[in-house]
Amino acid sequence: MINMWKGAVLALMPTLVFAYESSFPETISDQAKTHMQAIPDPLTVKPNPNTDDIQGWAAVNQALDEKLRPGNQAIIKRFEPTITEKVIHSVPVIEVLPKGWKDNGKVLVYAHGGGYTRYNAQSTLLRCIPAANETGLKVISVDYTTAPKGNYQTITDEVIDVFKGLIEQGYQWKDIAAYGESAGGSLIASAVLKLRDQGEPLPAALVLWSPWSDITETGDTYITLKDSEPAYHYQLHLKSSADAYAPELEQKHPYVSPVYGDYQKPFPPVLIQGGTRETFLSNAVRLYQAMDQPGHTVKLDLYEGMPHVFQIHWDWPEAKLAIQKMNDWLEPWLNTI
Repeated sequence: MINMWKGAVLALMPTLVFAYESSFPETISDQAKTHMQAIPDPLTVKPNPNTDDIQGWAAVNQALDEKLRPGNQAIIKRFEPTITEKVIHSVPVIEVLPKGWKDNGKVLVYAHGGGYTRYNAQSTLLRCIPAANETGLKVISVDYTTAPKGNYQTITDEVIDVFKGLIEQGYQWKDIAAYGESAGGSLIASAVLKLRDQGEPLPAALVLWSPWSDITETGDTYITLKDSEPAYHYQLHLKSSADAYAPELEQKHPYVSPVYGDYQKPFPPVLIQGGTRETFLSNAVRLYQAMDQPGHTVKLDLYEGMPHVFQIHWDWPEAKLAIQKMNDWLEPWLNTI
């Protein structure tokens, strides 16, 4: 069905490509504009493997590892962090220490994005090294088991195990913050909801970059911005990932899509960042409203013309500002001022 649909839309490609290329706003930085103009139209990008195609997903991730290796090597050379592979509470992680790191007893847990099916802790170093550098914090990148090998129940448990492992190492909950982008942002929120429901204490603060807080393609901008997002197309590149992560009938469970969580109960302070060009804009707005209505401390921080997870482009002015504001958000909650 997806291939038939793809064939139909590809027949319209000349029109779609022209509209896509001509619609970049003048209000964004030259760096962002240049990069976005070079991105292939999402409709020309090969669809994801089928939901249960473990070998297909493994091949996708191997290709991504190779593609991203030069960028990761470049950012390691640029920021000179100390990188160590470790295991915390039986979960593999990568510890990232910024250059000149001084132990202040605080730690930042990171969950990478990729639709729960793509990437790993090694291939996403370029998404956590700039954050470590800006905040000065030790970052623990969780190398969770991606779907379809893992699912929402096992993957959220792995994140919780890392939290608990840090407590066993001597950290206190007030010393731990967490962040993630896209699926990783949603994963952080879902894991904390699950942690809370288990009766455990909570981390000091969260930062969510473009969280995929509703994987059911529900929300206004899934319609209004579906042809404006430069990074992906939902049906081609996300639907099979959503189904690999959770059965369709369970995709509105709060541990899958945290926008449906119960925020009448305690929850940490949250900074939600997103862009006005991304399909996930409604995810950010709806999650903010769900948290804000009961009176939680939550800030929605939106950026003009930015695509999905623009913060990973650390040399864009918009990304630099967003990561600076991430640091400004975390400092008071971690008592590091």
